[in-house]
Amino acid sequence: MASGFVGRGTELSLLRTRLDRIIESGRGIAVALRGRRQVGKSRLVQEFCDRANVRYFYFAATKGMSVNDSLPAFLSELRRSGIAREAEAVPESISGWPDAFRVLAQAIGDEPTVVVIDEVPWLTEQDEIFDGALQTAWDRLLQQRPVLLLLLGSDIHMMERLTAYDRPFYGRADNLVLGPLNPAEVGQSLGLDAAAGIDAHLITGGLPGILRSWPQGMAPLDFVRRECDDPAAPLFSVPESTLLAEFPAPDHSRRVLEAVGSGERTNATIAAAAGSRSGALPSGTLSPLLHRQTTEKRVLAMDVPLSIKSGKPALYRVADSNLRLYLAALRSVQELTRRGRPDTAYALFTRRWTTWRGKAVEPLVREALELAALAGSLPFDNVAAVGSWWNRAFDPEIDLIGADRSPVAHRIAFAGSIKWLGSAFDRHDLADLTRGAGMVPGFIPQESALVVVSLGGVQGSCADLVDVTWDAHDVLAAWS
Repeated sequence: MASGFVGRGTELSLLRTRLDRIIESGRGIAVALRGRRQVGKSRLVQEFCDRANVRYFYFAATKGMSVNDSLPAFLSELRRSGIAREAEAVPESISGWPDAFRVLAQAIGDEPTVVVIDEVPWLTEQDEIFDGALQTAWDRLLQQRPVLLLLLGSDIHMMERLTAYDRPFYGRADNLVLGPLNPAEVGQSLGLDAAAGIDAHLITGGLPGILRSWPQGMAPLDFVRRECDDPAAPLFSVPESTLLAEFPAPDHSRRVLEAVGSGERTNATIAAAAGSRSGALPSGTLSPLLHRQTTEKRVLAMDVPLSIKSGKPALYRVADSNLRLYLAALRSVQELTRRGRPDTAYALFTRRWTTWRGKAVEPLVREALELAALAGSLPFDNVAAVGSWWNRAFDPEIDLIGADRSPVAHRIAFAGSIKWLGSAFDRHDLADLTRGAGMVPGFIPQESALVVVSLGGVQGSCADLVDVTWDAHDVLAAWS
């Protein structure tokens, strides 16, 4: 199984750099760390605390707990942490968060200390003055001490609001976003080759909570087959809990997410799938829901055609790696598993897997190419964005467009195709790519390049006609 602590070298380094500055200057630094549930925020911070070689205090809020219960829990944890020179000096009770922060500041004293407050949004829900009390305590007490204050939260929108310009803590904290483990980290943690590592990333979403149950070296489909014997397996329970936490009621918002998760991409088809017997979801209802899920909750992503001209229509996809496969297949698989039919459940998964994987890998490949371009690893100048292109008829749809900027480019450097099947990219695929690329505004034949990313390789007769060819190893190397 994926054991120990994997990856997160960049994040650990960023936190260590801040702690070193605190030790040198004697002044505090605050960091707001946000990320979706099960992405590993608490595990990362605990690992950092274990490695930091300084005192630390870790307080985790409890959702729904009243202020009258949270404050004694805070004091109790403070006594147990050992950061106070005299534990008995920590009072048994206090009147509110302003007093709690004063007690904390006294306990810190002049020694470098890491202070972690986990699930800050739950505390702001409990007490409307929490943000203001935190700001006052930071300005008057904590910032003058050698403290690294880490504020964690899974509610992306609420954590962004914590440091927004109209909120008390504005300008006082560095903001860090923790995403899932990248494909290279997933493959490394499981001891898999490049292609299997990418499959493992697609299956788990890069979430440590699922990866920990994956036996070392086990092939991706073998892992799914094993999980089908257990309806409570992390493969099912982790995304299920996320869905219920983010969308507890089967309302319009959840139906919109489920429609996109099932494969609907345009406003019209999403409206039809999320509607009811009385008809499609009205535009006045759908548009605000799509906006909220893309800009606030960020469970969805909106893509627009990339070329030198603005294009329509926009297409939607599930951006939350925790929910993509669950909504597309695993939820149905889990239902069959609960009914005691693991073989049927696995057969359903394999029927949906290949087609789903072929589309789900596309954003991953685009990100890999963009990373490689920004690192100077591609033979193109001034590529800063990699997207895709389509027209209103969706004929053609070009998987890859490399450009100098997005969503409207000045120059198109390349167009390309992604073929994530067992068969090689052949002359028929090349003919389709050449025909479709010529329709992209800004693509200039003989000047703009052709790029192919293929799991099954490229036929020899086509390789000489393509400027760049990538396989699974190249995709994974972009994160290495």
